[in-house]
Amino acid sequence: MDLPARLQALEGEVGRLSSVQKILLSTDGSVTQMLEVITGSPVRLETHSQQVEPADGETAAVLQCPLGEEVNHRVVTIRGDPDGKVLLTAVSHALVSRLPLEFREDLMRADIPIGKILLRHRIEARREIREIRSAPADPGTAGILGILRGEPVLSRRYEIIHGGSPLLSIREQFPYHAFLDERRVIVDAPSRIHLTLIDLHGGLGRVDGSVGLALEEPRLLLEASLSPQCQVTGGEPWAAEVIREVGRRVVEAIRARAPARFRIRESVPRHVGLGSGTQMALSAGRALTTLHGKEVPVRELARISGRGGTSGIGTAAFEHGGFVVDGGHSFGTGREKQDFRPSSASTGVPPAPVTARHPFPEDWKVVLAIPRAIPGASGGREREIFRTHCPVDPGEVQAVCREVLVRMLPGIAERDLDLFGASVNRIQELGFKRVEVRLQDPAIRDLSATMRTAGAACAGLSSFGPAVYAITDTGAREVEAAARSFMEASGGGSTWITRARNSGARIRVA
Repeated sequence: MDLPARLQALEGEVGRLSSVQKILLSTDGSVTQMLEVITGSPVRLETHSQQVEPADGETAAVLQCPLGEEVNHRVVTIRGDPDGKVLLTAVSHALVSRLPLEFREDLMRADIPIGKILLRHRIEARREIREIRSAPADPGTAGILGILRGEPVLSRRYEIIHGGSPLLSIREQFPYHAFLDERRVIVDAPSRIHLTLIDLHGGLGRVDGSVGLALEEPRLLLEASLSPQCQVTGGEPWAAEVIREVGRRVVEAIRARAPARFRIRESVPRHVGLGSGTQMALSAGRALTTLHGKEVPVRELARISGRGGTSGIGTAAFEHGGFVVDGGHSFGTGREKQDFRPSSASTGVPPAPVTARHPFPEDWKVVLAIPRAIPGASGGREREIFRTHCPVDPGEVQAVCREVLVRMLPGIAERDLDLFGASVNRIQELGFKRVEVRLQDPAIRDLSATMRTAGAACAGLSSFGPAVYAITDTGAREVEAAARSFMEASGGGSTWITRARNSGARIRVA
């Protein structure tokens, strides 16, 4: 392997590597000893699992042995002292028949690093690196390494060669954000579905009010580090525009000494009804304030960023997660709002207060379907819809309030999906949600009906769409398959089987 070329290519894939990371990925010496030098203290190895098993095709090919030969499979972590932080994980396969007896005994009965076993028994061997790569952390790996799911993990696979034949094949991995020479902040923010606006009449002196739910997927994963100027990599041009504008506002508000370099690892689709802009703005703001050691409340971040002027669901999803009802804004001359406007046209209006929040049942699955090439309303079109369809009839506002208070919230509190689902289905026919649904392409309404027919307790349009959500406690795959089949026949689209996130954004400092 051309190591310099491979490391350079890896930087293009994942971002800049520190000198320490490059050495850990390319060394032909003992990684354990290197970690002790880097950390300045002893490290300890913990064996998580170890068993002798027959070599499968892949292992037999790597170790150059017959299928079914006995192979010792070992999974370990290396922790630093005294904090016990996991520095690195390793999975090894050792061909039992080629191991000297003393080596085999040390390997299989004690928490001893392989490099030290080789040194103890004076076994002359060399390491040949076969692969260096990066991959997003799955939930299991993230839990072991103490990082956020989806964070990049660097790994290498190499063989220890003795007497011309491989003794062991080893894969080592460590977080991309470990061993960097700069401080990083990583933000994992949820998307959200917006079930309905409550009151676009305003006759009682308040307007807006929203109902929504934070979701695990799709989600935003953003990282940031201090930089002389604002830089954004990854994601789409709109996201970079949001981050630069929010960065400018936050730096000015907190009187920071420098902006930041941002990298978007995962993002939420734009203009589909899942709150991508608010999550991007709040994540960038939170990353910046954390980098500068400033504690700024989420609602204040939303105000600085110009978010939450109509619906407070995005802000509440970022801060708290779960199922949320907000109380809207004061309405009338001299109050927070004097007319009917979407959030994009409500800059300067503070985020609505949360009036109710419940954890959403963990066993209720959310199926998302987003048809291709049917964008949701935004910008000038969205403002025009508010202007021409408001105020909403007060009788319909009363019906929406009744649904939320009498069926929707009790349905969650008592984990009664039929009650909750009946309310969601009825909401599609009331108030401003009825307007949003009626303005959709007919295929959107047919998609909702298809998902209900496939077994969902309810289905509805999120915000101005085109994202359609369905909720079920069984048969999520059948509902998803029905949605996918429907969309394939009418232009295609994307689907997710996800669940509620009952906590807000997750922030990690590395």
